[in-house]
Amino acid sequence: MLITPAFAQGTGGSGSDMLLSLMPFILIFVIMYFLILRPQQKRVKQHADMVKGLRRGDTVVTSGGLIGKITKVVDDSEIEIQVGEDLRVRQMRSMIAEVRTKGEPRDE
Repeated sequence: MLITPAFAQGTGGSGSDMLLSLMPFILIFVIMYFLILRPQQKRVKQHADMVKGLRRGDTVVTSGGLIGKITKVVDDSEIEIQVGEDLRVRQMRSMIAEVRTKGEPRDE
């Protein structure tokens, strides 16, 4: 007899024990997905839609805290913002944090 009775009893149900021990990790991942990852993806999509809809005349707040009015849409990645009377700044579209007021309607 090479196998003891205690060892023989322990090898019978190891498959279900492993699944049961992994269950807390799976549960933590599911909770993390619904509480952290999914809302973050929703915010990124909203920001991308906001940046795509920028047009001349919009009053915007940059991520650096500057408030200005868009005077020119340079291309898909840059805009020109009027910060003061004779002060215009080129800014990356992705660095716009908020649109305060909408400007001129789009030409159709």
